[in-house]
Amino acid sequence: MTKQQTVLTQGLVLLMATATGIAVASNYYAQPLLDTIADEFRLSHSLAGNIVTTAQLSYGIGLLFLVPLADRLERRQLIVVMSLFATVGLLISGFAGSLPWLLLGTAITGLSSVVAQVLLPLGATLASEQQRGKVIGTIMGGLLLGILLARVVAGGLSSLGSWRYIYWFAAVAMFITTLALARYLPTYHNNNDMSYKQILSSVMGLFIKEPILRYRSILGMLSFALFSMFWTPLAFLLAEPPYEYSDATIGLFGLVGVAGVFAASWAGKLADAGKGDLGTRLGLLVLLFSWLLLFEAPSSLIALLVGVLLLDLAVQLVHVSNQNKIYSLHPDIRNRLTSAYMTCYFIGGAFGSWFSVLLYQHYAWHGVVIGACSIAIIACFFGFRSKKY
Repeated sequence: MTKQQTVLTQGLVLLMATATGIAVASNYYAQPLLDTIADEFRLSHSLAGNIVTTAQLSYGIGLLFLVPLADRLERRQLIVVMSLFATVGLLISGFAGSLPWLLLGTAITGLSSVVAQVLLPLGATLASEQQRGKVIGTIMGGLLLGILLARVVAGGLSSLGSWRYIYWFAAVAMFITTLALARYLPTYHNNNDMSYKQILSSVMGLFIKEPILRYRSILGMLSFALFSMFWTPLAFLLAEPPYEYSDATIGLFGLVGVAGVFAASWAGKLADAGKGDLGTRLGLLVLLFSWLLLFEAPSSLIALLVGVLLLDLAVQLVHVSNQNKIYSLHPDIRNRLTSAYMTCYFIGGAFGSWFSVLLYQHYAWHGVVIGACSIAIIACFFGFRSKKY
């Protein structure tokens, strides 16, 4: 089916947004549960943090090696197969009896949940030029909402009896979503005659040929590193004095970031109005300010809440502006552009998770904040240095 033959209805956009959220949420269930999992498996903070790092690294590998397949294979079939594998990974995690098994399930789920990054460019491709920013913003809003609700639901189900409940619940949700995608997604094929090896080579070549892609990928990498540097060690901070919160309460902090959902929609509208650069620069400044506020998080709940609200809002402003910019480069190879950009994005996230847990282990929360502020200053310097990209 070609783009002209496909009617991108509101219902179909909402299904794609929902599926994207459920898929990506799979990589975030562990974040509010890290302290509980560490206790059950008798792990240090740094070892427990490897669960999140594994999720983000495997997601990055999937972006690099699996997402480009969408430029060669029929997309609905690819989406359904990847969703089924994500379901299997969730089941392995839910029944894991040791850290290696949990990491295996996490890796399978991370690899497969890049189906979200096949759905997003498919939505951008099916959309008209006039509605593309809105469609990207809506699907990105679903993605962000999935991430945020993942923390809330994970914490709540863990408090009911076991951290494993969320993985069993998520496996069922993922399977039901897979059935809906198989039923309602249109078939779509790029009619691309390139081999898989040629497609992968072209992804690498895009970084050489496209300065906008390089520039936006670096901004995305830095912004998501700052995002991960907050959420990964947060469970450790909130489980300790003076807070000593339960998993359910820690998970509720995900709701504070709902503002990011609205930021994604707003960023899409700014992009449609030709003001995407404004969204990028505003997001970078707010990122730095949010981390300055978070310095007081160990002693001030208000600073913590306002800081995370601004952080999530800022990351989405940068991210949606970046995506709209790179999707305008070559409409016929959006999956490869997504692969290149999002691989850098999640490398940044994996680094942020690893770096923040390491800092927390040795220097506590204030060490994390100092490291994050340093990265935020670099991001601002880089983001304001050029008006061309």
